Amino acid sequence: MNIVLATLNAKYIHTSLALRYLKAFSEPEFPVDIAEYTIKDPAMNIVSDLYGRNPDVLGFSCYIWNIEETLRVIRMIKKIRPELTIVLGGPEVSYDTEEWMKTVPEVDFIVMGEGEETFKHFLQELSTTKKFHFVYGIAYRKGEEIILTPGRPKLDLSSIPSPHYFEEDLKDLGNRVVYFETSRGCPFSCQFCLSSIEVGVRYFDMERTKADIQHLIRSGAKLIKFVDRTFNIKRDYALEIFQFLIENHEGCVFQFEITADIMRPEVLDYLAENAPPGIFRFEIGVQSTNDETNNLVKRRQNFAKLTRTVTKVRESGKIDQHLDLIAGLPEEDYNSFRKTFNDVFALGPEELQLGFLKMLRGTGLRLDAEKYGYVFMDQAPYEILGNDILPFTDLVRIKRVEDVLEKYWNAHRSDHTVKYLIGQEFESAFDFFQEFGDYWEGRGWQKIGHQLEDLFTRLHAFLTDRSTANMEVIEGLMKLDYFLNHKYKPRKIWWEFKLDKTGQAEFMRRAAEHPEAFSGNFRALGMGEKELHKHAVVEVLPFDLEAYLRDGSLGLDKREESLLLAVFQPEAGGRPSVYSMPLASAPQA
Repeated sequence: MNIVLATLNAKYIHTSLALRYLKAFSEPEFPVDIAEYTIKDPAMNIVSDLYGRNPDVLGFSCYIWNIEETLRVIRMIKKIRPELTIVLGGPEVSYDTEEWMKTVPEVDFIVMGEGEETFKHFLQELSTTKKFHFVYGIAYRKGEEIILTPGRPKLDLSSIPSPHYFEEDLKDLGNRVVYFETSRGCPFSCQFCLSSIEVGVRYFDMERTKADIQHLIRSGAKLIKFVDRTFNIKRDYALEIFQFLIENHEGCVFQFEITADIMRPEVLDYLAENAPPGIFRFEIGVQSTNDETNNLVKRRQNFAKLTRTVTKVRESGKIDQHLDLIAGLPEEDYNSFRKTFNDVFALGPEELQLGFLKMLRGTGLRLDAEKYGYVFMDQAPYEILGNDILPFTDLVRIKRVEDVLEKYWNAHRSDHTVKYLIGQEFESAFDFFQEFGDYWEGRGWQKIGHQLEDLFTRLHAFLTDRSTANMEVIEGLMKLDYFLNHKYKPRKIWWEFKLDKTGQAEFMRRAAEHPEAFSGNFRALGMGEKELHKHAVVEVLPFDLEAYLRDGSLGLDKREESLLLAVFQPEAGGRPSVYSMPLASAPQA
C-alpha cells in the first residue's frame, strides 16, 4: 500500500508532530509519506499534489483550525479517486465521531484518541483480513451501518519510536518550529479544555528525551516548542530538563506551557541564577481571575502564587512570558473581564493573549452550554457568540480591545508610550485599549492595512481628538518608540523635526567633536561626523531622556529638554542604540 499522511498547518513554519509519531510507529512494516500544507494553500493545489503522490490510503490530522479546509480537500479528491481509502484522526474528530461519519460520507475510517497503535493495527487489518472490529479505537462503515469500536488502553510511551530522526526533516529544522513532547495528559480538569478528558500524566524516558533534544539542537533546530500541557507538574523532572537545556542549548530557544501557581521557589531561583537570557519562553494560561468563574469550570488557581511566579520571572530579566486570557467563561461579564484583564496586565507580561471561549467537542463546558445560555458557531472553531451575561455586543467590544492590544502591546511597537498612557492618562490598561479600539473601528481602520508609520499617526490622531493632556511629552515618547522600531535609519518621519537640517547638521558635528557629552558609551563608538550623518538621527525631546531611561522619571515639573541621538548599526542586530544629553548643556559651536 502507498500510505500518505497529510495535514494543513496554520502556518508554513509549523510542523505536525502527530504525523511523525504515526510514521515512526508504523514503519518499517508500513512505509509512510508525510505531506504538509497550510490552511492558506488553495485546495486545488493541495489536491493536485496529493493526487500526484498516488496514495492507496490517505490520512488527515484534524484540528479546529484546519477541519473546514481539510473537508474541502477530502470532498474534492474523493470525487477524483472514489476508491481511495480516507482516514481521519486528531482531536477534532475524536469526539462526536458518529456525527462526523454521518455528515462526511467521503470518510471511510476515523481513528479516535491516541493514534499510534490504533493506526498501525488498522493498516494491518486493511492489508490482510479486513476484520476492523478487532481494531480498538476506530470508527468504520459496514454497509449503511456506522461502527465505533471500544476505546484503546493508553499506550506505554516507551514503545513509541522517536519521531525526530527522519532524514527529510533535517534540512528545514532551522526554519520551522519543532514540536516536542516529554509527557502526555494533564492533572487538571478545566472544563473548556480537551486535555481535561485524559486522566493522569505519563512521561517519556528522561534519557531518550535528552538524546532527542540534543539531536535536534545539533541538527540545526532554532526553536523547540514543548507541547506538554503542564510542563512543570513534576518538579524534579522539569528541573532536570531545564538544567540540561541550559548546559546544551547552543543558542536554541525553548518554549513551555507552565502552570505558574505551582512553580516551586527553588526552580525559580535556579532559573534566575542560571538561565541565559532569551533561551526560555513561558506560556501561562491565567484565563480568569474571577474565583467563581474558575470554580465553575473546575480550574484550580491561586492567583497570589501565580503573581509571585510571574513577578519573579519578570524581575530576573531572563525569560519572556506570554500570558493567556479567555473572554466568555461562565459568570464573567464585561466588568468582570475588565478586572481580569487589568489584574493580568499589571503583571507586566511581554505578551498578553486575549482569546475567546471556544466550545470544543468533547469538553464539559460544551455539554453544559444550555446551563449558561451559550450561543456559539456551528462550525469550527465553535467560538461563542454570547451567553446569559455576556451578550454579543460586549463580545464585539472586547474584540476591539484584542485588535489594538496585538498591534500596540504584543508587537512591542510603542512600549514607552503605552506604559505612560496607561499609568498617567487612562483609568486602566483595559480602558485605554477599549477606547482606542472603539476609535479605531469607528474610523474604519480595521478594513485597511497599515504600515509602521500608520500605527503612530493613528495613535496620535486618537489622543489628539480626545484632548489628551501632556501631548508634547507623549509625542516625545512616540518619537523614541518610532526610532526603536527601526533596524536601519528611517527614511520616513511622521512629524516635523524640532531642528531644521542646518540645526541637525550642527549637532552631528558637535557630537563627533564632543562624544563625551553624550550618555552611555557613545564615545566608545568612535564615530566621525560623516558616519553620524549616515547612521544616526537627532531630535529634541521635552524631557530628560537619560533620567527617563535610567529610572522612568520624566521630570514633568522641570520641563527640561534633552537631545536624543539614535545610532543605527544593522550589523549589530536588533534595535538602535540611544544616547542623550540635556539640551542646555550641549557643547556650543
